[in-house]
Amino acid sequence: MTPSAQPVVVALSTRLGAVLPAAAARLLRDGVSVHADVDVPAELAQLCGADPVGDAVQGLLLTLDPSTGAAARWVATGATVLATPEPAGAALLDAVAVMDRLRSPGGCPWDAEQTHRSLMPYLIEETYELYEALEDSAATGDTTALCEELGDVLLQVLFHARVAQETPGGCDIDVVATGLVTKLVTRHPHVFAGSEQVRTATEQEIRWDELKRTEKRRESSVDGVALGQPAVALAAKLVSRATKADLPADLLPGVDRNGAGSDTGTSLFARSAVAKLAGEDPEAALRGVARRFADDVRAAERSARAAGLDAERLTAEQWREHWPG
Repeated sequence: MTPSAQPVVVALSTRLGAVLPAAAARLLRDGVSVHADVDVPAELAQLCGADPVGDAVQGLLLTLDPSTGAAARWVATGATVLATPEPAGAALLDAVAVMDRLRSPGGCPWDAEQTHRSLMPYLIEETYELYEALEDSAATGDTTALCEELGDVLLQVLFHARVAQETPGGCDIDVVATGLVTKLVTRHPHVFAGSEQVRTATEQEIRWDELKRTEKRRESSVDGVALGQPAVALAAKLVSRATKADLPADLLPGVDRNGAGSDTGTSLFARSAVAKLAGEDPEAALRGVARRFADDVRAAERSARAAGLDAERLTAEQWREHWPG
């Protein structure tokens, strides 16, 4: 291609800065003149060696939006449009930039005042809302709420990483991401190193635990279990960890031949343990029953209101009369 050939508009990525598509690099090698539209920041134009755009339509024009400014005029005359390709996940850079803006001087006063401790309740709340959205999505196939709740949990990760960045000896989002990548690569040697073979998901789960134990230098099979999680989930996790270490089931609290316990706590642990040993998720099972119960309560109240009753003052007989099913 020569400098007099068809003009080209290059739509730069606001996330990637002076990165150009490979086709544009070939044009530069051929000596095509480079111009910058008015929406391109002066520093970015200088990095690309671009001159201000004039009236002529020739060479290569850098722009952030090919539908506006001189770029639109070039496109109208038949200029080729090249877009800078962005890798999957590039939008995460926008999220990091927004979080940085909110937390920086001149940003949001509320965001600037937050600490790890003040944000902790939001993390728990958003996690439970995501859990609920996952349940609803599995039942209905609708992922709208799921995508929103995933974003809310991502916000918590970005927020805590930004606070940690300001803490002496802390970390930033790049350290967090790099640590995650290292962990995933290290714990999947069959994928990234080819040094071993894993044929099934069960084999990988066992190998993951082995690698994690070595990596964390843990002395107990139950080290690292989050003790702050809901009781049923905690019981199931402890049972899972201990039985993977070949702990016999009859040593689990309350688990005997009848699977019963002597008090409420032991009975609940025993039921959770028996469910986990059977391959079930007792937390999900209990949540399912609880959510169906909540739905039934609402349905009975709606039915009572439709019958002209005060749903806040129903008698036992009226509850039974309007109970679904």
